[in-house]
Amino acid sequence: MTTQHHHDSGHRQGHTHDRHGHGHGHGNDHSHEDHGGKAGVAELLELEAAALGPYSDEIADWAAGLAAAAPRTIVDLGAGTGAGSIALARRFPSAEVAAVDNSPHMLGRLSEAADRHGLGGRIHPLQADLDEDWPDIREAGLIWAASSLHEVAEPDRILADAFSALASNGLLVAIEMDTLPRFLPRDVGLGEPGLELRCHEALARAGWNAHPDWREPLERAGFRVAAQRSFTPEARPGEAAGRYAHAFLTRIRRALDGELSAADRRTLDHLLDAGNPDALANRGDLAVRVSRTAWAARRP
Repeated sequence: MTTQHHHDSGHRQGHTHDRHGHGHGHGNDHSHEDHGGKAGVAELLELEAAALGPYSDEIADWAAGLAAAAPRTIVDLGAGTGAGSIALARRFPSAEVAAVDNSPHMLGRLSEAADRHGLGGRIHPLQADLDEDWPDIREAGLIWAASSLHEVAEPDRILADAFSALASNGLLVAIEMDTLPRFLPRDVGLGEPGLELRCHEALARAGWNAHPDWREPLERAGFRVAAQRSFTPEARPGEAAGRYAHAFLTRIRRALDGELSAADRRTLDHLLDAGNPDALANRGDLAVRVSRTAWAARRP
């Protein structure tokens, strides 16, 4: 999954939400529907991948160095539009990848992407809601949970299910976004400097991107944590950064009503108005800055 993140007070799972700014959609949180539904979430995930490049490949390489053996069965929990599934299928050419998501729309986009990469024969979309039942997968060599664990209603139960589904010495890799993505310089030339920081502070107060350090829950489920590492993808410059910034900030704009000052909201609206010469799409000073933390844990 992609994303990414917040805890919602209702039933949650996957990346079908706005509080992360993107989503994978294997849960039942419908808060994003007001902002264009799953198609909008899928577009945001794809723009993120275009702007950041194949950072999932770097994490997959790291996981390969920790795996006891090359996995034959891989499970991607909350697979979204498939960036993780594709990276895993490329890195482990003998593996079959079960791409789990509860959204048919996401799985359709994932299937198209897998076919484009020539991996459709080894990436198998699987529609399932983890809050209801664990899919019928056993003896997996690797389970990958990118920005999805914090979205399930009962993460301890999901980790216990994942433990049971892994083969002995199998590896679980959990990935979370450290902070929401940042794009803007401190002074955008409009309004008071520090707009993006104030946006992030407001979103943090609302619980966006909230997730625990997964070490203790993993150990509680019986795993042995083998490693923890931070990854900082280098964003690709150019049009992709502007499109990703516009999509992300558009997606969070409604959540900031009542949370930002009127002046800050006007500045944000100005940046999002493509008709303005200093709108996001026309700026040359954008930089996508993100980081991820990954935990790798082994079933003894």
